[in-house]
Amino acid sequence: MIGKEKYLQMYSYMHRTRKFEEAVTRLFESNKLRGSVHIGIGQEACTAAGIAALRDSDWIIPSHRGHGQSICKGTGAAPVMAELMGKATGCCKGRGGTVHISDMKHRNLGVCAIIGGSMCNSVGVGIALKMDKSDSIILVFLGDGANNEGNFHESLNMAAIWKLPIVYLCENNGFAISVSFEKATAGGSIANRATSYGIPGICVDGNDVTEVYETVSEAIERARTGGGPTLIEAKTYRWKGHWLGDPEVYRSREDVQCWIERCPIKRLENKLIESGLATRDELDTIARSADKEIEDAIAFAEESPVEDTAQVEFGVFADRYEGSGWQWQ
Repeated sequence: MIGKEKYLQMYSYMHRTRKFEEAVTRLFESNKLRGSVHIGIGQEACTAAGIAALRDSDWIIPSHRGHGQSICKGTGAAPVMAELMGKATGCCKGRGGTVHISDMKHRNLGVCAIIGGSMCNSVGVGIALKMDKSDSIILVFLGDGANNEGNFHESLNMAAIWKLPIVYLCENNGFAISVSFEKATAGGSIANRATSYGIPGICVDGNDVTEVYETVSEAIERARTGGGPTLIEAKTYRWKGHWLGDPEVYRSREDVQCWIERCPIKRLENKLIESGLATRDELDTIARSADKEIEDAIAFAEESPVEDTAQVEFGVFADRYEGSGWQWQ
């Protein structure tokens, strides 16, 4: 049974993620961010539940929309915001940007911009954890577009054969860029594909934080105790386009509005208040705290310097890095 403390932790994660994404949208529209940005508003339950189910010693590979996953795993909003602005105080010194966020200190192996590429990386990490006889696991976030890549099938096959400590959490938001899930995927289910590899495949409501948390927690325990990988398909929806500026001609406003009315944050709010687990004042306090964290992160990023151009080769070539005194955050 999920207790009050865990629910409030997930509520905080959801609010921090939503507020960050809203702020990023505003900053992008005012030309304060570098490059394209991929927003995950509407998918916060997957982020919150997945991260809340982990231990600090566990690893993650975030999805293409991994801002919230990186923030909530321990990095915090300020280094991620600075990274998006290309500042030296970013978690990758401004060199990674939105789709290459990583933070080894908090066991975030980094967003992989190549669709399905994170699954290949996870197999290597899973092998290392098993060889080290570690009780840590790796949680891999991926989108529905990855399930039709060769990397998806090769990785599941190897992870299953070697019973690697991996949990795959697929956020099925209905579209791979502009192609609908129904038009791209035979069989109608991602979770069912796990059957081919002899591992559990479970489909959940990706906007129900309780269902996602309980399912991910069970899969993590299985992975941690030698049972091998699990594939979880969480059905959710992104309210924004694939990128900010996407004309979204592939879907109707009515469909988007229908999912907005199923907001995962409002859903959890109602659950907590109706069950008596939290008061409106408690939830409002959490929301205000999230607002302040994000506003402070914006100020931090805007006031931060860009990387000194004299450092441009450090972190690229090993012989320039060693002994330089320069290091990642």
